[in-house]
Amino acid sequence: MLHPSYADLIKVVNSGVEEGEDPVVSSRYSIVMATSKRARQIIAGDDELVDGRGKKPLSVAVEELNQGKIQILTDEPAEEETEEASETENSGTEEASAPETEETDGE
Repeated sequence: MLHPSYADLIKVVNSGVEEGEDPVVSSRYSIVMATSKRARQIIAGDDELVDGRGKKPLSVAVEELNQGKIQILTDEPAEEETEEASETENSGTEEASAPETEETDGE
């Protein structure tokens, strides 16, 4: 059995979420993805944030998450920025095409 359990890790990650807000993590998949990404960073040479002597990178990543040394970031702000950017691009395209139509009508 994995220690700490997935349920324990989900509680740690969501401990900073206020009542009424959406949890940062609601599935084991998010925990697996976050810890595996952090393990790859450790393998690539990033400093360990906990004592990891004799432990594998994934075990170190799990311990870092359990101690609150790392956080899982959601993609929600990125999605909002993408929507805003596409709205800006669409409005820019409409503005750019409008003068061309006017010039054609004037000739």
